[in-house]
Amino acid sequence: MSKSIPSGPDHGLSGPDRRSLLQAAITVPAVGAAAAVLGAQPAQASPGEPGRAASGRGRFDEESPRFALAVLPDTQYLFDADSSDPEPLRETFHYLVSERAEANIAFMTHLGDVTEHGTEQEITLAADTFRTIHGKVPYSVLAGNHDIDGSTDDQRGDSAYLKAFGPRRFSAMPTFGGASPDGYNSYHLITAADRRWLVFAIDWRASDKALAWAQGVLDAHPTLPAILTTHDIAWADDQGEAHLSDNGQRLWDRLVRGNDQIFLALGGHYWPSGRTVLTNDAGHDVHVHITNYQDRYYGGAGMIRLYAFDTARDAVDVETFAPWFLARDPGKRTPLEAETLELTGPVDRFSLDIDFAERFKGFDGIVPPKPRPAGRVMPRGTVAYWRFDADGLAGAGKPGSAVGGGAVARDLSGHGNDLRVQLLHDSAAEVLTRSADHHTHQPAHASLRFDGGKGPDRGAVLTTSPTAPLNSATFRSGFTIETFIKLPEPYEGNHDWMGILSWEGRNGDAGKTTGWSKDEPTCSLNITPERFLQFVLYPDVQDADPTSWSHALPVGRWTHIAIVNDGRRTVMYVDGSKIARNPSQRATGIATLGKPFAIGGTQFAEKFGQGFYGWIGDTRIVDRALRPQDFLLPVE
Repeated sequence: MSKSIPSGPDHGLSGPDRRSLLQAAITVPAVGAAAAVLGAQPAQASPGEPGRAASGRGRFDEESPRFALAVLPDTQYLFDADSSDPEPLRETFHYLVSERAEANIAFMTHLGDVTEHGTEQEITLAADTFRTIHGKVPYSVLAGNHDIDGSTDDQRGDSAYLKAFGPRRFSAMPTFGGASPDGYNSYHLITAADRRWLVFAIDWRASDKALAWAQGVLDAHPTLPAILTTHDIAWADDQGEAHLSDNGQRLWDRLVRGNDQIFLALGGHYWPSGRTVLTNDAGHDVHVHITNYQDRYYGGAGMIRLYAFDTARDAVDVETFAPWFLARDPGKRTPLEAETLELTGPVDRFSLDIDFAERFKGFDGIVPPKPRPAGRVMPRGTVAYWRFDADGLAGAGKPGSAVGGGAVARDLSGHGNDLRVQLLHDSAAEVLTRSADHHTHQPAHASLRFDGGKGPDRGAVLTTSPTAPLNSATFRSGFTIETFIKLPEPYEGNHDWMGILSWEGRNGDAGKTTGWSKDEPTCSLNITPERFLQFVLYPDVQDADPTSWSHALPVGRWTHIAIVNDGRRTVMYVDGSKIARNPSQRATGIATLGKPFAIGGTQFAEKFGQGFYGWIGDTRIVDRALRPQDFLLPVE
């Protein structure tokens, strides 16, 4: 425990994006609880010991992309000699056990200062309270300065704390990986979101031996993302900006900054709570958080913080609340109980945006997919397939080099639908460049970067020749059109209604009467001002213009798009998921007019205005409806 040391300079913590905790609804049957092994002597485990990687027994889904880490800070005022009251903490543990399946809680970590004086009486009561969660949710505990002689480091020897919360307590947990020889430092291996994670519980004053031990653990598990928990790592100013304490600076310099695996560091000890982001030696973010509520009503009342990891959204949603007060009848809560029920300030309820694949790719050992040869991704009925690597784009050139007018992108299907680059208006050659950027699962590891826009109109398009067979194909039996795109971040300028791909010509010339303008082309895929996808089709058979509308596309991230027509209806898929707003109107074929197909723009009144802004990758057209598992983007 410690009140925050005097505030340093105001670093201006910006207002965070507040998102509610998203809880995954999991229906996994419960299995038997682990047996509690609460021995009196510390066990030793080597840093190289692999540990048991299972994430604990009970109702927990290891494969769900969503899971939660529960963080419990300083509970010392609940275990303070004759004034002890373990009921709030017991209720917190009941909550974690009962909600484990609903919130998919993988693990709980206590940040130290379990008790106020570290006496045998206090420690014994606390250890007995932990029986509520033992064998039901795996957890770690570390020593704070109030649990032991605060003037010593982890070489202090035996203590009441070590007897109750030493390695023997955790040895039967399936997550337990091992402990330092002194017994005061430990690590756990949890399996969540279909991968393993390493969680350290480091003594409030780690010795040089402990730091060497921790480095050995990291060296023995070089591919695992790691979370460091300890008691004293940072303090916060009145704006909620965290700053490393002296001990935290030592941990940063000796352990954290040089080990890219550590992406999150959590501590208590000081109040108020706070957070910051530091940059490690690899140039990556490390999130450092202080979590402590002992200054709140009833010593924090066993308040917990839930870190809800969502690897599908690349986000961690954080919320802070007191289960003891939550369990009370709302009509009978006192004013202070109601006030302390949930904390919603910017340091207690917030979201972190973490691209997990990008953040962990430097060490996780995951080998990205290799390029797939064109012949392996051209199913029966492929009428055109373009890719912008050395196989598909004629002429030499490095990433970033301009693709000049007249350059040819070969139709690798062999059907003669080659594309030729056309620079729009007075655009410079740099408006279209080669790029090595690509969707992780795209067959070719290359793309084209388009720099189109308005004011003035500029851009580049790739079009088929006037005699290409694709120009007149009507697809009455169905079709599948696929492409990969990425919108820039930041998304700058006005790009309303820019085209991705289309057939040239006017729908009025095809005899269509239902559209908003007869000058609109007969088939086009576009981006709206809100970044929605719009696919508008004038069928070959019907006098109609059925249109699909997606949700808003993200920026800075690759998106796979598939337009599937079975000869009756058209359905759009985004990243393998069917969108909501697909038309019910019948649509048979495409009313092509023998005019070129284009990538990078959409005509109006048979003239191109602005060109596409962003990246376009592999594009394929098949003359039948494909199932999602047959898309260019693998779908399980």
